[in-house]
Amino acid sequence: MTAESFLDAENADTPMSDIDKKRKTRQNKLQKRLRREVGQAIEAFNMIEEGDKVMVCLSGGKDSYAMLDILLNLQKSAPVNFELVAVNLDQKQPGFPEHILPEYLASIGVPFHIVERDTYSIVKEVVPEGKTTCGLCSRLRRGTLYGFADEIGANKIALGHHRDDILETFFLNMFYGGKLKAMPPKLVSDDGKNMVIRPLAYAREKDIAEYAELKGFPIIPCNLCGSQENLQRQVIKEMLQGWDKSHPGRIETMFRSLCNVVPSHLADTALFDFKGLQLGFPHGIVDPNAAAGFRAESEEDTPKGNGDVQMMERIDILSL
Repeated sequence: MTAESFLDAENADTPMSDIDKKRKTRQNKLQKRLRREVGQAIEAFNMIEEGDKVMVCLSGGKDSYAMLDILLNLQKSAPVNFELVAVNLDQKQPGFPEHILPEYLASIGVPFHIVERDTYSIVKEVVPEGKTTCGLCSRLRRGTLYGFADEIGANKIALGHHRDDILETFFLNMFYGGKLKAMPPKLVSDDGKNMVIRPLAYAREKDIAEYAELKGFPIIPCNLCGSQENLQRQVIKEMLQGWDKSHPGRIETMFRSLCNVVPSHLADTALFDFKGLQLGFPHGIVDPNAAAGFRAESEEDTPKGNGDVQMMERIDILSL
């Protein structure tokens, strides 16, 4: 039984205080917002279809708990039938509370598997002391989960990355990798055997964190890499949080830009045929069909609204 459900049961006959009412109202508001954003992401990228078996990867963190909760909620009223199965990878980290996830998942009645792989020992053996463990850890975890998805017949793998993760990855690749590359909401693995979806792609981390606290999810911290405070991603996260605080709305605008790309105004010759531009043709494009992804900057292409995500047609950098 979750902390929230236990409190509800204990206070079933007790009138709700004003504080409890406010918490419940706030929780319902956040759930509706997250449900709407997850639904929009699923529809925009066609993440879940009729008959899908979705393997929901549960780490024990706030993001994956919230993802599972919202997907279970959507499953009840979705226009398509799909199956959900929760999977946790026990990486054998010292002190990992193995009982928490099985007890929680059993309490909410969702099918689940606990996959045991000692990737912790491999990471600690291979990565020198003081170096970042996240890269190797994520590759080992990803390989294990991909293989297990095949074993249980899951054709979709749901990960709990949110909008902030996507933006952080974008800036990490730009600042440290020299690439305009983010974290796609939908991805097919290199071998073509697995499809990864990120239903929280439109959701804000601060909303997820507050929702997780209000719901009382039994959070399990990651002790393998959680103490590495100087990670490049943490630097980027702090930068974005600073922008969000000093310039409200900037994060929303930046994410919208990932969904509205003008290849002709960048400098990637593999993405746009700059060499083939000629005078005498609209925008210099001789063959419009060869440049189907091109979009001229115009009033019609300018996103409008109050900052909500607006998916536009044409090319999408997240799919590149």
